[in-house]
Amino acid sequence: MSLSLSCIWILFFECRSLFASKAIQTGDCIMKVPYNVQLTPDDLSPKIKSLLADEIGNISKLATIILFEQSKGQDSQWAPYIGCLPQPGEIHSTIFWGENEFDMIRCSSIYQETINQKAQIEKEFLAVKQAVRHCSEVLENTTLKDFMHACALVGSRAWGSSKGLSLIPFADFLNHEGITEAIVLSDEDRQLSEVIADRNYAPGEEVVIRYGRFSNATLLLDFGFTLPYNIHDQVQIEMKIPSHDPLCQMKLELMQRHHLRTVKDVSDFNSFRNPFTIKEVKSATGKGKGIPQSLRAFARVLCCTSIQELNELAMEAVQNDGRLARRPLRICSKEIEAHKILLSHITQLIEEYNVSLESLETVNTPSMYGRFALRKQMARDLLTGREEEVLHVYKLVTLFAINSSIFN
Repeated sequence: MSLSLSCIWILFFECRSLFASKAIQTGDCIMKVPYNVQLTPDDLSPKIKSLLADEIGNISKLATIILFEQSKGQDSQWAPYIGCLPQPGEIHSTIFWGENEFDMIRCSSIYQETINQKAQIEKEFLAVKQAVRHCSEVLENTTLKDFMHACALVGSRAWGSSKGLSLIPFADFLNHEGITEAIVLSDEDRQLSEVIADRNYAPGEEVVIRYGRFSNATLLLDFGFTLPYNIHDQVQIEMKIPSHDPLCQMKLELMQRHHLRTVKDVSDFNSFRNPFTIKEVKSATGKGKGIPQSLRAFARVLCCTSIQELNELAMEAVQNDGRLARRPLRICSKEIEAHKILLSHITQLIEEYNVSLESLETVNTPSMYGRFALRKQMARDLLTGREEEVLHVYKLVTLFAINSSIFN
């Protein structure tokens, strides 16, 4: 394998960024990277691959490859590439945040997502070590922290491909910009990945692509950075069916039957939570805001107090497109109650955001500079960005729905 700057046509590398070495025009092919110089799970040795169970994901498999190649030092054919990757302490994903740092984002959904991701990484780390314990000494002294760093490298730099997941040298040094249309494209016929410029670049100008239409929460968890104003921001909120609700099981079965996902609570095995994403939505007349159908349906199911009410919701779903709560509840007072549940939850979230923001406004001291200051700014971007804006908009939308129900 030959891996060199020859696979980059009109770019030069500096500080894990790529810049135009000459003028680039819209439509120019910026970069072509053949599949045979990309790192994929297929690069695992057949013996190791056969030992890894199917439940071990591609991120962990690629992380394992990185650890094996790192152990070879300069003897690895991937040494030039791996040597350019971020070192431990240089990735700011929330899975690496200390307790004080992590507490700054407790009110955001990313808090629980981080806990879940760390638990999953640890589970797969133990599975990988157990699988290869008799055939390799490479992972014998590898710590969870080492494995977590390798997983973060993969999670923040790999791209989806026909092989599942690929580390694409040099393409992963292109930084993210949310408004650009340039992305990494896969050409199966020519067996390569490429990037096409969506605008003109002058010599010396940094060339960027879009990793995806990601919220700050996703950018922070998966990539370790935020944007001061992210046009793709959204909020994930969670609501629970109380375990003491006598109709709890029936409500769960109803929602599952009509494709409303329910997730068992990690910390409380007797209650169930439902995550919902609220963001800008499209309407027939253009952009707008509205309560997601699944969230509205959940609130209506939640406020049911009899088997008859649940059966009526189920019958309505069957008579329409199979989804719950496509029409307002027949009893107006119940419709108002459902929206008040949403209003109460969103209002509580806004209050929690405000408390967190106030705590971030404390005066900085010299000991708070450096990494802590950077992560504090990321927390501020997360909480003062469009997450907060979206919450306030949905509060107004819910209030409007309540008033409409009252006067109609």
